[in-house]
Amino acid sequence: MVWMAGFHFSFDLNQYRFIAPQNFYDDPFWTVQRLCIVSMFLLGAGAGQAVAVDAGQTWRRFWRRWAQVAGCALLVSVGSYAMFPRSWINFGVLHGMAVMLVLLRLLGTRLPPARLARSPAAITGVALVAAVAWWLPHVVANRFFDTRLTDWVGLITHLPVTEDYVPVLPWLGMMLAGYLAASLLLVHARAAFTGAVPAVVRPLAVLGRWSLSFYMIHQLVLIGSLELLRMIHT
Repeated sequence: MVWMAGFHFSFDLNQYRFIAPQNFYDDPFWTVQRLCIVSMFLLGAGAGQAVAVDAGQTWRRFWRRWAQVAGCALLVSVGSYAMFPRSWINFGVLHGMAVMLVLLRLLGTRLPPARLARSPAAITGVALVAAVAWWLPHVVANRFFDTRLTDWVGLITHLPVTEDYVPVLPWLGMMLAGYLAASLLLVHARAAFTGAVPAVVRPLAVLGRWSLSFYMIHQLVLIGSLELLRMIHT
């Protein structure tokens, strides 16, 4: 969460020309950071779904949380259209999570962590599906998927012009990896989830518990601060 906020603040500083011009779309210094941040975000989301299934989360609670994620995704689309009408976000990280959470929940009804982690065949199967999901967009592409109505699948021939893009493929592979890893830990090393949070990282744990709220609010605070600073200096 901290890394994401720092990345977004750097992007905002660049947009407001408070730093030397940066290319956040092609410069590996920035694109690799984005790859790492999104990967960590979706690994955590997959792990969180495994914990929720293991804790007996009902479908009612799942859909309530899903509605929050989907609603925030819609707000992101609206807000990004206001700021970037030519490159607004039609399928960013929250949109991708909304779709992939449903897929993981369906997986959880058939392979809850307790069953998955004790079956070598199931472990191999989920790992294989995750690998195929990550690999498929690199070898399969079709122009049919290049529109805003179809690019959510991920089998595109070129990257869309948008400020954030997290399609189901390949990113479902990352969420499946998080689900699988957390399932193994819940069964074979449960203390990883039940132990006390070390005091030194306790503030970060708070951010994790309120991750969606932080995600939605932090840019408003950062951009609002820069707008205020620009007004003061003009």
